[in-house]
Amino acid sequence: MFELNEEQQSIRDLARDFARNEIMPGAPERDRTHAFPAELISQLGEMGFMGMFVPEKYGGTELDVFSYVLALEEICYADAGVGVVMSVQNSLVEWPILAFGTEEQKQRYLPGLCSGEVIGCYALTEPEAGSDAGAQRTKAVRTDDGDYVLNGSKIWITNAPQAGTIVTYANMEPEARHKGVCAFILQSDMPGYSVGKVEDKMGINASSTSELIFEDLRVPKANLLHGERQGFMVAMATLDGGRVGVAAQALGIAQRALDLAVAYANERYTFGKPIAKHQAIQWKIADMRTRIEAARLLIWRAAWMKDQGQRASGHCSMAKLYASETANFCAYEAVQIHGGYGYSREYEVERLYRDARITTLYEGTSEIQRLVIAKDTLG
Repeated sequence: MFELNEEQQSIRDLARDFARNEIMPGAPERDRTHAFPAELISQLGEMGFMGMFVPEKYGGTELDVFSYVLALEEICYADAGVGVVMSVQNSLVEWPILAFGTEEQKQRYLPGLCSGEVIGCYALTEPEAGSDAGAQRTKAVRTDDGDYVLNGSKIWITNAPQAGTIVTYANMEPEARHKGVCAFILQSDMPGYSVGKVEDKMGINASSTSELIFEDLRVPKANLLHGERQGFMVAMATLDGGRVGVAAQALGIAQRALDLAVAYANERYTFGKPIAKHQAIQWKIADMRTRIEAARLLIWRAAWMKDQGQRASGHCSMAKLYASETANFCAYEAVQIHGGYGYSREYEVERLYRDARITTLYEGTSEIQRLVIAKDTLG
């Protein structure tokens, strides 16, 4: 639990080298221009990081969740915007297809996703169905020949503008709430599918986020994922894995914030000595490091439990809650330690401050994580 094996060390080191040599140098420009990192995603696919859970016969590298969170932390240390593309692809798109899909669905969709040639997105959130995932208003109607017609829209969908494969949800009986929800695999070339408003976000600007619109979108019955009215269960199971991924993303941001704060504290002089010699700064550094180490252990524990096949909903939520709030705490303190320079876009901590904020919001807000943890604790 506290020592990485040789394979895990190798994966972490491979991700770290690529992140710091290839991803990090271009992060400021991607943040400024909102450019999607297509070339980097292709390279991550070639290295096996875009299909980490998927068996080799479907084009993946068939690694464990523990290896995944190690790699994702390193990628997000360099650029959380690139990391979230990797996270969505692995946790939210490939995993439900692998766990709930038919053999034909796995063979058809997983290889392109694992290689990075096809981008995937996870379309759950609607204007009235975010934290309340059972309130899906997108309507699914079964036709006489067994296919489905979807009408509705989704919002805040990461990777949506570039996505070719989409895991989404629609309700056959909206008044039945979660009992009527179905999961589907869509393709962006299906008639009736379109990308709506692209959001101008606060951070993680290397990833794109937009609305999706379904207008009389006909979905073959072969693209129903898992079974009719089984979609809510697919969504909840998928989000467990997604949450540990967001936790790893937050951890990468937090660790980068600490490292930059330490470097600056040793370089910046006030009152004739480095600010690292001032107790006020030392206490900030101590709190940042302690929270990061605690968050890392929560993430590792949740990943290990999932690898053992244990029920880990509460632990995934604890990891996501604590790591995301740690990322925000550390980014705030890093800006504070940098003083006025931390408020300038010339300094990386300003970007980290913006990137950290989303981690307490997507894939379940901090408030929802507390509900999950309480329910898991109270039985």
